[in-house]
Amino acid sequence: MLPKEELLKGIENRETITRIIDLAEQAIRTWEITQSDFLSPPEIFESEAIFQKLTEVELVSWGGYPQAERKRLAIARSDLPIDTSSVELTAINIEGNFLFDTATHRDFLGSMLGTGIVREKTGDIIVLGERGAQAIVVPELVEYLEINFQQVRSVPVKIKPLELSDLRIREPKKKELTTVEASMRLDAVASAGFGMSRSKMVDFIEGGDVRVNWKEISQASYQVKSGDLIAIRGKGRLEIGEVAITKKERYRVQLTRYV
Repeated sequence: MLPKEELLKGIENRETITRIIDLAEQAIRTWEITQSDFLSPPEIFESEAIFQKLTEVELVSWGGYPQAERKRLAIARSDLPIDTSSVELTAINIEGNFLFDTATHRDFLGSMLGTGIVREKTGDIIVLGERGAQAIVVPELVEYLEINFQQVRSVPVKIKPLELSDLRIREPKKKELTTVEASMRLDAVASAGFGMSRSKMVDFIEGGDVRVNWKEISQASYQVKSGDLIAIRGKGRLEIGEVAITKKERYRVQLTRYV
């Protein structure tokens, strides 16, 4: 048995992570690969963090394409080889003419959930404008959605299975930059990375709009480090790369911003 209580110390998403640990114990016991439902970014981060402490099992997270936010986990004993192909996913096309009745991500998601399925069975939704959308789901949902998913807003839709390789993904824009700061405070590094004033960044932080490694941080003085991911609602993400100390004992920080 895995040390569940020890692994759950400091975990925010306790209910979800408890289920993941149960799946890990099942994988150890049965010598089979187990699958989680789709997880949100904070749940994925915490799952990967606790599995780094374990030698008995390994996990792979995959959401259908490299930038996917919602992902499933495949979990197996360390003796068994697993990779992204071990994660069971299916893509669907949601076809309809949305030229005169534009639908948003929320519209597509709401209509899918309106058929009676739960959010945990659906991954990312890629909105294609007037052409409809594409979505990633657990394989067992496809036939159900083909029958029951018939309309988004006022537009009739048809559901067709889709190869993951045919997803129409927009590559995120990436910008590399370097900043030199007196400290590794969150407000200092993030304001440089997102190109805004320090006071504006403090407003975002204190307003609950900033997450570091998917945990909400409300203190501007929070110390960030190499490898951290900073996300601001509606502004994109910032990845902290290599950090070096200058001769004047300041911090030279490599940053990658995704928008």
